[in-house]
Amino acid sequence: MRAVGKQVKLLRERAGFTQKELGDRLGYSEDLVSSLERGRRTPQAEFLVAADELLGAGGLLKATIEDIEKAKAKARVRHPAWFKDYARLESSAVEINFYSTLAPPGLLQTEDFIRTLLNGRQPLLSEETIEQRVVSRLARQEILTGWPPPMVTAVIDESVLRRKLGGLKVRQGQLEHLSKLGRLRNITLQVLPLDCEENSGVDGPFILLTPKGKAQVAYLEVQGAGQLITDPEEVRILAARYGSIRGQALTPSESLALMQELLGER
Repeated sequence: MRAVGKQVKLLRERAGFTQKELGDRLGYSEDLVSSLERGRRTPQAEFLVAADELLGAGGLLKATIEDIEKAKAKARVRHPAWFKDYARLESSAVEINFYSTLAPPGLLQTEDFIRTLLNGRQPLLSEETIEQRVVSRLARQEILTGWPPPMVTAVIDESVLRRKLGGLKVRQGQLEHLSKLGRLRNITLQVLPLDCEENSGVDGPFILLTPKGKAQVAYLEVQGAGQLITDPEEVRILAARYGSIRGQALTPSESLALMQELLGER
């Protein structure tokens, strides 16, 4: 990644562009271009194709796409040990239900938001670990665009949408992404408003997941530790709780309207 980043920098400087100018011409942020040139972010194929043509690279950048895709595929399996069991079940899920109180569900996060979360971890994660986990999480999201896609519902606490992790730009990008996903046929998003006088989810966030051909399970995660719950009675209780939370939340249309309202704030 560092080698590709150096190539991008050399070609950009030869063409007489600043990082901001290159980003503006290609539709990317200056920060993204800077991170790519330093080897801190994995360049997407679309970026490499566009940059190759704009900078007159003659196929130099396009030629790296195959190797980058192989590196990304290798990184996809590098989940933390405590998360691997859940990730395996998620990959074959036919239904996933999220109740989120601290951050949007990982399957619904933007790349910039993922990086914000990982960069803020204590103790600090290495750049290599951050890159591996970003790639792994983005790879997990491919389940949403496969066929048939899982049916996904998510109740997100309003405080999650108002929290400005990473700054205004990251927050706006995340809100736009959620608004787009909430209009897909297989995804239903709801917001639990701050002024809600009842909250059946005060015990914390959780996930309900139904793997293909198997019974529903639940998953809890806190402070870097995950717990997979398979006991039928415990799963039943969480499923009933999730039903109550959905009943207390805004409707899907009201939730999307709130996201649009928040997008208009500065």
